[in-house]
Amino acid sequence: MKKWKCEVCGYIHDGDEVCDACPKCGAPAEKFTELDEKAAGLIERSRHTNALHAQLIDLARQIERVCEDGIRDELDPGCKKVFEQCLNMSYLQMKLAMTEMQGHMSKGKWG
Repeated sequence: MKKWKCEVCGYIHDGDEVCDACPKCGAPAEKFTELDEKAAGLIERSRHTNALHAQLIDLARQIERVCEDGIRDELDPGCKKVFEQCLNMSYLQMKLAMTEMQGHMSKGKWG
């Protein structure tokens, strides 16, 4: 499937034909350029990797909620310490994934 890039806002359209207007900014079809095979392949790879980063962020948020519950439960000092350490690690994982995605966006690797 072909990929078309809106030169006004960067939106990527997937399809055999360019769309009539950009769904993001409303630019007309003539503002789209067809991406070559290499660029289109990079977009697909970026979409996959960015989806994986989004999953990491979601999992880190889930871990965060579990840890906060465990900290509140406060069964004993050892348990609380494990939940606090895991909470800190999950926050770091989330921030790393977010930072990587931010880098992708700034380089036009979002797609």
